[in-house]
Amino acid sequence: MADTQSSIALNIGSQRVSMAVFEPSKSGGLVLKAYDSEVILADPSTEASRPAQIGFAIGQLAQRLKAGKARVRYAVSGQSVFTRFVKLPPLGDDDIEQLVTFEAQQHVPFPLNEVVWDYEILESAGEKEVVIVAIKAESLDELNESVTSSGLTTAEVDVAPMALYNAFRAAYPAVSEPVLLIDIGAKSTDLLYIEGKRFFTRSVNRGGVSITSAISKEYGVSFPEAEGHKTHGGLVALGGGHTEQLDETTAALATTIRNALGQLPAEIARTTNYYRSQQGGNAPKRIILAGGGANLPYTKEFFEEKLHLPVEFFNPVGAVAVGKNVDTDKLGREAHLMGELIGLGLRATGKSSINIDLVPTKVQAARQVEKQKPFFIGAAAAFLVGLAAWAVLGSLAAAKAKDEAQKMTEQKDQLKSVADPIESQFKKEDQLVALATQYTDTEAARTFWPELIQEIQAGFASDSAWITDFDPVFNYNPLGTPEDIKKSKSTVKSEFFTAGYGVTGLENIKIEQKVDSRGKPVKLAPGEKEPIAAANAIRLKGFWRAGEGNPRGSNLIYDLIKRLRDNPQHLRFTAVGTDPKGKPMDVTLEDPQLVKQLESAPLESEFAAPFEVIIPLSREVPIK
Repeated sequence: MADTQSSIALNIGSQRVSMAVFEPSKSGGLVLKAYDSEVILADPSTEASRPAQIGFAIGQLAQRLKAGKARVRYAVSGQSVFTRFVKLPPLGDDDIEQLVTFEAQQHVPFPLNEVVWDYEILESAGEKEVVIVAIKAESLDELNESVTSSGLTTAEVDVAPMALYNAFRAAYPAVSEPVLLIDIGAKSTDLLYIEGKRFFTRSVNRGGVSITSAISKEYGVSFPEAEGHKTHGGLVALGGGHTEQLDETTAALATTIRNALGQLPAEIARTTNYYRSQQGGNAPKRIILAGGGANLPYTKEFFEEKLHLPVEFFNPVGAVAVGKNVDTDKLGREAHLMGELIGLGLRATGKSSINIDLVPTKVQAARQVEKQKPFFIGAAAAFLVGLAAWAVLGSLAAAKAKDEAQKMTEQKDQLKSVADPIESQFKKEDQLVALATQYTDTEAARTFWPELIQEIQAGFASDSAWITDFDPVFNYNPLGTPEDIKKSKSTVKSEFFTAGYGVTGLENIKIEQKVDSRGKPVKLAPGEKEPIAAANAIRLKGFWRAGEGNPRGSNLIYDLIKRLRDNPQHLRFTAVGTDPKGKPMDVTLEDPQLVKQLESAPLESEFAAPFEVIIPLSREVPIK
């Protein structure tokens, strides 16, 4: 689906991850080729598994839209970043960079070396104003890891309100009156005040999760159950006896939703007052709704009632052409959810009004290396040209007198003086690449176990199953005989579970002999030392229980393993075997090769039944 001319846009919300594939049109515009989305649960209690959920959702979308290893532009939520609008004194363009850096140091509540930040100059009523956007570097790197874990590479990182603004400008070019664009997300609501070239945004900590939490508290049900009530039977109660026309259950739910949503107009009023008094803007004359939180029936009418202004749903699709393979019915229903995607797509055409780019650490390192490539290529070309010239001069010098030979020697020495610095630059390049590789390898090793735990946590997210033992093992051969499998050893000492505080739990055992992935001995190179134990599989032990929430019984464990199979990141579900001719081949591991123990039902006297699973790791991890 994604070719070399296509651009991929990705919007990462708290409850919805969406992706779109665009390509340039012949007229210089943008064509939407494909679009899809995945829903994730924004339950505050599952925040720890959120990166794994995001990574899984992105992987599913990339697979369905055939994105491959394409470069992707994605947007982070307005709540995730620090945004500040600062008016600048009249200075020359040469002083802007220094002045903005000074303002960033004054306004960003963290040291600048701990954040990733960018800015954009806004022209407003003859004044120069700058919008500064910053995010904690570690937060951005964690999110970027979720994006790139599916094979995608990062092109640019935008901010959702800025992408929405770009989409609005492209879809509503003739609108000049003051507009308030309300983007209701799961955890927050972005308020965008747009007035001519004037722009201001603020993120309010109220959204769909607030409504779901209110339902959960009012009815004493879990967050997922409350979310189900909201999405399948929820609506917003209106004034004037609206609930009298509804049945008692629906009316009660609608009233709870109205009360939770009712705090948002007060936040809007406060923000509007700030925009008018501090930013010199005018009160909005028109309201535009966007975001998944606007899906509840009567949301539009609720804001018309509260804000006393005409309200309509955002439709940014007018800024692009729609490809023939896109589901237009779905697009019509979800147009108000696509503002960020279209705004990101416009970045590829160079027609966006605001261009923010928050650069993750790994992307910055890659860009630095990329910048140096032209220099090294040019230096190498100059070196080769010099060598060619030297060779020609050498052949001519043989037929010339001694004085010409002397000139040739002098020219050779001059070329050598050029070649030596070029060689030095090549060595520096090798050092930089080695340093970057060492950094990325160290970073990958550092985060392997936490990311593996998150992956397993997301895959085994079930109220009817839980893990009690997380045990890395080494020397494990999933295709071996039972005797071979018994040779696999735990990296955890048996006395670890009863040892007192301060006693290590790692054996640090030397492997008796180095073996390959098929368990065959490998001769060590001269001077090579026997390696320290390297974990190549993970043993999971736990329990499952039957009940109303688990109609599948013991098959639940196979369902959870399938969830891990669908998007393996740090796990591997294949092993190296041999074909009938004895040649190596990849063999898919079936469930019986992974599940070592699984009771068909708990004993009558037991609450739950045990299970044991051993799954190979995607790579060997040294246990030091």
